[in-house]
Amino acid sequence: MVAPRACLSKVFSYVPFLLVLIDLQCEGIEGGINAEVEKHLEMGKKLLAAGQLADALSHFHAAVDGDPDNYVAYYRRATVYLAMGKSKSALPDLSKVIELKPDFTSARLQRGNLLLKQGKLNEAVEDYKKVLLSNPSEKEANEAKSQLTKSDELQRIITQARAAFEQQEYTAASELLDILIETCVWDSELRELRAECYIQLDESGKAISDLKAASKLKYDNTEAFYKISIIYYQLGDHELSLGEIRECLKLDPDHKQCFAHYKQVKKLNKQLTTGEDLVRQEKFSDAINKYESAMKTEPNVFHYTLYAKERICHCHSKNEQAKEAIRSCTEVLEQDAGNINALKDRAEAYILEEQYEEAIKDFEVARDHNDNDQGVKEGLERAQKLLKQSQKKDYYKILGVKRNAKKREIIKAYRKLAMQWHPDNFQEENEKKQAEKKFIDIAAAKEVLTDPEMRKKFDSGEDPLDPENQQGEGGQHFHRSWNQWQGFNPFGSGGPFNFKFHFN
Repeated sequence: MVAPRACLSKVFSYVPFLLVLIDLQCEGIEGGINAEVEKHLEMGKKLLAAGQLADALSHFHAAVDGDPDNYVAYYRRATVYLAMGKSKSALPDLSKVIELKPDFTSARLQRGNLLLKQGKLNEAVEDYKKVLLSNPSEKEANEAKSQLTKSDELQRIITQARAAFEQQEYTAASELLDILIETCVWDSELRELRAECYIQLDESGKAISDLKAASKLKYDNTEAFYKISIIYYQLGDHELSLGEIRECLKLDPDHKQCFAHYKQVKKLNKQLTTGEDLVRQEKFSDAINKYESAMKTEPNVFHYTLYAKERICHCHSKNEQAKEAIRSCTEVLEQDAGNINALKDRAEAYILEEQYEEAIKDFEVARDHNDNDQGVKEGLERAQKLLKQSQKKDYYKILGVKRNAKKREIIKAYRKLAMQWHPDNFQEENEKKQAEKKFIDIAAAKEVLTDPEMRKKFDSGEDPLDPENQQGEGGQHFHRSWNQWQGFNPFGSGGPFNFKFHFN
């Protein structure tokens, strides 16, 4: 049996050997890690050269994860980010490179250029100066000197631009800001300042463009979204305004200005969209009430009051309220003489009032503004036909009813006139002949206006009983005489439609 002391002595004699093995094993692991990182770096480099940026980026991610202190991995990943246009992601990697290797002039020069594009001129100048102090190549030194000169010039222009803005010289300020933004393309503050110049110069489209860019360049830029929403609102686009103000509240639900504006736009948007829904449902009186409410909600923005008045004009016209339509449409046209919708709606109202010449004038003005509008062309032709027709026989006038009279009103008027002008009521031969002619006209008017198809033709400017209009329909002309109406009782049990027609 071996003594315990002897066993322990034997075990301890192997300890140095075990420590060497462990050290070698650890060295092997470290060597394996470095080899894996190098493999990723080499593969990423090849993919980058081949233009396969996404795949190259994956390998550089793995290299950084495998060796967080490898400045080459960070630098190459920054290179891919720049190639992909992701400068915001490249900047931290370049800063890490400089932290790990302060004399890496190429990384510092690239970071200086990114800072310059962001408008961080002082930080960029500091990088360019350090490049010159770190034994750069001739090319790097020349670039750093050139960028320092440019930075000084940009600083001078910024001072001039701000001074011009303060003096309300907005054109001069915007021109100077144009020069700055050519270089400092990612400076959100310069874009917001130029947007203010555009707002003052009434160039809303350019202002919106700059503010949209600023909202992307600067995280949580609630002010940019608020301003964009205000501009859209002032331009009369309540839907786009609502969308932008919601973006502001997503970033900051407690933003006082955005929330107050949101409530205003939401209320107005609701009234206007509800008004349109009611128009589609042909609930014109209810729609008018909504548009009137919208004008009270926003009485100070011209676009909304004009739009609401235009829609009220349309509703009156569609609702066959001719006098109200003419009045409201005229009010719109006094503010916007070329408003095609108001011109068309007023023309339709003039037709209802049988003022065909006025209707023709409105359709002609509308045509002059837009000769491709089919509705205008058709309306003009119809008004011209109606004018020509009015100079001949007008069945509405014969019965003494409005053009929008209901069938019940037409029959009532017909019965009254038929009784009044029945030839049996007259004894004198001349009076009887005159009554016969009048009675025939009354009966013809009732025939046309109580038949939906015939009335539709007449309303479009065509007389369905005129032989000239029958020539293309089989050559059957309608001929009527008093004999055909004899024995007719407009109050008979067969109703007012029991007379017969004869064809030649």
